Amino acid sequence: MNPFELHKQRVLVFADQPENQIEQAFLLLSGLDNMQVENGPTSNSLVIRYSVRHYSLEGLEKALIKEGFIFNYGWLRKLKNGFVHYCEDVQYHNLKSPEPRTKNNSQEVFVKAYEHHPHGDHDDTPLDTREAK
Repeated sequence: MNPFELHKQRVLVFADQPENQIEQAFLLLSGLDNMQVENGPTSNSLVIRYSVRHYSLEGLEKALIKEGFIFNYGWLRKLKNGFVHYCEDVQYHNLKSPEPRTKNNSQEVFVKAYEHHPHGDHDDTPLDTREAK
């Protein structure tokens, strides 16, 4: 998997009320390891950058909601975020699964199995019988 595919940039859009939640969210998120935060394109948004190895958008949103933050998402943003949640979840679980067998790595399996069994040109026929052929 390309390591650059694991790095995400997302926009969090907060509701206008309660006041100062942008500043509080900025401080909270910027205190996290492996997280980059900056002001977003609008006054009520933040841009966050993270790796799927460490965070997910769904996990970050749930944690912020639990802390009392309120998002301002319309139905289109909710639909997009649902898709993002699914994709990041699949990426995270794919990171934890072993590499599937392919033509490139299946040869290793046979080489390792062959090393543990006797091999080579071995003929059980007695020498005098073999020469008579």
